Amino acid sequence: MRQARAWLPLIGAASLLGSLGMLALPLALAAAVDAVASGRDATGPVALATGLVVLGVLCDLAESWAETACAATTSARLRTGLVRRVLAAPHQVGRFDTGDLVARISAGAADAAHAGPSAVSAAAAVLPPIGSLVILIWLDWRLAAAFGVGLALVAVVLRLFAKQTATAALRYQEAQGQMAARLTEALEGSRTIAAAGTFGTEIRRVLAGLPDLSRYGRATWKALSAAGSRAAIAGPLATVGVLTVAGFLVSTGDLTPGELLAAGQYAMLGAGLGSLTGVVAALARAKAAVGRLAEVHDLSAMSYGTDHLPAGGGRLEFQAVSVSHESTPLLRDVSVTIPGGALAAVVGVSGSGKSILAETAVRLRDPDSGTVTLDGRPLPSLSRMELRRATGLAPARPALAGATLADAMGPGRPRPQVLAAARAVGAHDFATRLPATYDTPLPDIPMSGGEAQRIGLARAWHADRLLVLDDATSSLDLLSARRIEEALAATGRTRLVVTYDAALAARADLVIWLHDGRVRDTGTHEALWADPDYRAVFAQ
Repeated sequence: MRQARAWLPLIGAASLLGSLGMLALPLALAAAVDAVASGRDATGPVALATGLVVLGVLCDLAESWAETACAATTSARLRTGLVRRVLAAPHQVGRFDTGDLVARISAGAADAAHAGPSAVSAAAAVLPPIGSLVILIWLDWRLAAAFGVGLALVAVVLRLFAKQTATAALRYQEAQGQMAARLTEALEGSRTIAAAGTFGTEIRRVLAGLPDLSRYGRATWKALSAAGSRAAIAGPLATVGVLTVAGFLVSTGDLTPGELLAAGQYAMLGAGLGSLTGVVAALARAKAAVGRLAEVHDLSAMSYGTDHLPAGGGRLEFQAVSVSHESTPLLRDVSVTIPGGALAAVVGVSGSGKSILAETAVRLRDPDSGTVTLDGRPLPSLSRMELRRATGLAPARPALAGATLADAMGPGRPRPQVLAAARAVGAHDFATRLPATYDTPLPDIPMSGGEAQRIGLARAWHADRLLVLDDATSSLDLLSARRIEEALAATGRTRLVVTYDAALAARADLVIWLHDGRVRDTGTHEALWADPDYRAVFAQ
């Protein structure tokens, strides 16, 4: 509603003016009929009725234009805000499946954007029945009594329709999100699926939600048809009741023929369900979408401090750090210190918490307890700019984003800085062989796993104190990986490297051996090698 507030007064004014004109029209027609019946000049009432019809058309056009513009503007603002919220909460966004999250932000935002206009339309839709009831009371209270019975039936029909539609709309959007999540998984693993020959199985898995989607879609239409069938009884009953009473009043001289016409018009106007069902359905879809977007909006953005790092060499310290996810411990009371400028290797079996430690080191997630410091400063106390300038993370499977190769290597960074990083990680030769070199569109670049890792390394190369490599050279040949390691050592930065490579661990100044989320031991590779369990880590 806040996002749409600039448009809502215009929509409300158009709706209100149109409804008032609609309520005035039967009285103008009644005056024209009575004038003709009595032999008076009907030019004035006819002109007034014509003006009211034109006013109604103009109000409908203005309302339609404003609602469309409002929905488009609000959708854009909602999507912008939600994307900001998601990107600002890297520590919490994992609770959503990627495809479902995209469905919420794209289709969900479009449905939620109609909340404001639909609420205004719902309020305006109440005016014709209430106005009709008031005017019928003014004409004759007996007309209003007959109309009230039919209006009560209409209210019951609308209540049932709203309840059924709200449930169906929510279930439909949930099924849509689940299908989107499965489709995203399939697209990410399309090569694996093709290689395994499970194409047909995967199609069936992705589309497994179609029956649910169909069922909830049909439920919406069923609710609409049920409302229509009930309206076929409730609406005409109200009209027939009013006309019966009006006919009796005309016969007794208490009502004129024109007023008889007006009474019939007000009965149909007040009991009509055509526009009301559309408004209720739009509100139901908007309510369901808002509920799903609220879960995304509840993500708490990672807060930053204002501190700057003192002079130092990148000393990294974990002090009793524990991390959990949905009550499952991932790191348990980890305490370790990595001297500035050192190469620290993190080793352990799969699931021991290595990647969680890497993410915590650069504050992509915060510990549930304990503190991580860089050169004596707790990471949460640093400003966003200071933290992201000082640290960088290169994952094993980098998610590459950007319009061009240069954007993927150094988003927002000067071209000389991008070229320097590319040369350092051995990606410059690869880039210069492309048709437009660094300006080649990213989707047009054929790349191996090793080339993707080089791009990921180049993107993280800007870090001036701490660079974390989460198995980031696993797809490179030994010579290339060694050259990158030497280039890193020459910069004097602290390096925290998650690895399964015994040779790399042997060259490290410090080895951190994780097991079941705990630090089982620390020391040099040579000292730890005497333990058979440590040797077993590299035998997997």
